[in-house]
Amino acid sequence: MLLKEIEHFLEEDCGHEDYELIVPITTVCNAEITVKEDGLLAGLEEVLQIFDYAGLKYSTEFTDADALRAEDVVVRLHGSAAKILKVERLVLNILGRMSGIATLVHEYVEEAQSGNYHVTVAGTRKTTPGFRKYEKRAIMIGGGDPHRFGLADAVIIKDNHLALMGLEQAIKKAKSAISFTRKLEIEVETIEDALQAASLGVDIIMLDNMTPTKVKECLQLLNTSGLRDRLLIEASGGITKENVREYAATGVDIVSIGRLTYAARSLGFSLHVRT
Repeated sequence: MLLKEIEHFLEEDCGHEDYELIVPITTVCNAEITVKEDGLLAGLEEVLQIFDYAGLKYSTEFTDADALRAEDVVVRLHGSAAKILKVERLVLNILGRMSGIATLVHEYVEEAQSGNYHVTVAGTRKTTPGFRKYEKRAIMIGGGDPHRFGLADAVIIKDNHLALMGLEQAIKKAKSAISFTRKLEIEVETIEDALQAASLGVDIIMLDNMTPTKVKECLQLLNTSGLRDRLLIEASGGITKENVREYAATGVDIVSIGRLTYAARSLGFSLHVRT
């Protein structure tokens, strides 16, 4: 974490208050952070940096991506009680949010790849403003791919671009404007648009809100036309844990799923002082 991020997060949570108004700064104690439920650990690296910033001593037997069982003691702390209480909510929020995402991603990856399907489970930009890089890191810890971190990482022609410019014009404009180092992806909703985009030389085709049956049909037509081998095919929209294996079985390279972040439930953690 950047120093300015730690300070921003603490300022947001604490403002100008200080816990030594209640607990003297000289009071020293031990504390433990425990997890309330099974899951996958993420965010530990970040919270240890916060403890370093606060001048707290800590020990842990875990690393990010470790499996957690309910009641595991994730971190043991020693130091100023006021400082421990000051960072308590921040570190629990980070652990809960990142571990919740990593746990959900891991469940999707296991389900998608359970039939020996070599498919990548990717996130989207449907993230919390100001916390995107940590949510993306949680996706990677869970075994997924972060997808774009931002607009500068790749060019994706989406439905609103097509509504304004049309498919062919949008692709030609994008290809003339970007460097050879950046990939060009297009989001399409019909098989006809997918075939046209493939013939115009895009790098990635996102099949948006297509059923698994339609996705499979599209891939077969791309194969028949001799265009499949040089393309990455991504399926997105309406993909759940219940149907992700069905999408993986179609032969797509990637499934991208916004709910990995926007629908992830925080994993439960708590901090208790041990005198």
